[in-house]
Parts: sequence; C-alpha cells; structure tokens
Amino acid sequence: MNAVSIAGRALLAAGVLAAAAAQAQAPASAPPKVGDKLVMPDVQLLDGTRLSAADFAGKPLVIEYWASWCPYCARQNPHLQKLTEAARDKGLRILTVSIDRDEQAARDYIAKHGYTFGVAMDNEALRAVFGKRRVIPEIFVLDASGKLVEDIPGEMFEEDVLELLRHAPPRS
Repeated sequence: MNAVSIAGRALLAAGVLAAAAAQAQAPASAPPKVGDKLVMPDVQLLDGTRLSAADFAGKPLVIEYWASWCPYCARQNPHLQKLTEAARDKGLRILTVSIDRDEQAARDYIAKHGYTFGVAMDNEALRAVFGKRRVIPEIFVLDASGKLVEDIPGEMFEEDVLELLRHAPPRS
C-alpha cells in the first residue's frame, strides 16, 4: 500500500469520525417512514437563497444527503446533476443537504464540480424532519402533498437516479 492510499484512507476515516461526532451532538430524532407526511422547514442554501416551507408546498421534492468526503456521494452526485438538469422545467424540485461540518468544504466541493443543484447544510430543523444520518448518500422523495414516497439509502446507479424524474407532475 502506498503513502497516498494510506493518507486517503486516513482522511476518509477522519471524515467518517467527524460525521459521527456531529451526529452524536445532534438531538436524537427518529427517521421518517415511507407514508409519513413531512413538513419541510425553512432552508438557507449555500448560494444565499432562502426557501420557506411554502416554497416546497405542492411540489414533489427529491432530497439527497451527502458529504464532500464521501466516495459514494462523489460517484452519485454527477447523476444527481443530470437529474437536476432534466427536472429543471418539469416541476420536480431537487435539494441536497451536506452533512459536512465545515461549510467551506461543501462550497469548495460544489464549485470544483460545477454542480448547480441547491445545497443546504444539515441543521437541527432538517434533522427534526429527516432524523440523523446513518448512511450517505441517502435520497428522500416527497410527493406534492409532502408524503414521503421513497427513502433510498446508499449509492444509486445513474439510470436509477434519473428514473426519479417519474415523480415530476404530469404535463397538462
């Protein structure tokens, strides 16, 4: 094993431990179950946009939890970018939530990859709705009424991420 792979593994382990420590400090909240009606909290995006609960009402929503240090997220996020582009005019909202402890790490990651999906930092209000993370990436899908219709833990293939477009409202 070379020094680069040892350093990379040490960095990944440090990130996993940091996420665990952050979650240990968070108030315990049970994760939602498919079928639960959820109310989105107000969300501040990294670009400064503030979304209120009303901005989410009546629209299907795909929410992905990720971290800049997560190799599985790194493989899935390009697929989420493609979904974001495909969903742009279809009435399906995409929101991602970084669990990074350092907001600048999330900002740098998004800039480096040129992602355009909305990014919020995990916070108590989001944890109150979605519980604490036990796995990332994790995708939640809410229908237009706010009902949780899918909870998908772990990395997804591109075709499966793009298939989430089926949650867009039918065209009139």
